[in-house]
Amino acid sequence: MSFGTGAAPPIMAGEPCGVCGGDGRIDNTFGLTTTCPGCHGSGRRSSDTSGMRDVTKTKASHYRQPNKAQAVVKQQWPVTFEGGQLATEVQNSAACSNETKSRLIREIMDYEGSHGACTQTFIKKVRRQIRPPTSG
Repeated sequence: MSFGTGAAPPIMAGEPCGVCGGDGRIDNTFGLTTTCPGCHGSGRRSSDTSGMRDVTKTKASHYRQPNKAQAVVKQQWPVTFEGGQLATEVQNSAACSNETKSRLIREIMDYEGSHGACTQTFIKKVRRQIRPPTSG
């Protein structure tokens, strides 16, 4: 019986699986039993003649980026009570330029980020910088 060059013989629907011998289960060296990967537990040889199975993902949900990080909102104002009060004092200061005010508010936010809260020493340091220059 000749099937042509390179062609596989036709598979009969009633033929047992070549991997598990028709059991539908295979054993490993540790004594565990699992479903046969060849017939997926049916015990009959697969009707797939090419030996290749299309596993490409065609659903639109497969193309989405899972848990894509949202843009991180940049902090605009100190988060602690003391930092907020100090930033308000800096903002209301008439003796400082706008550039100095924004620099000091950034310093307050950075200090909160590294230390957790504004200490009394840091508060005094910032208040000295916003104090109007003394004549004398």
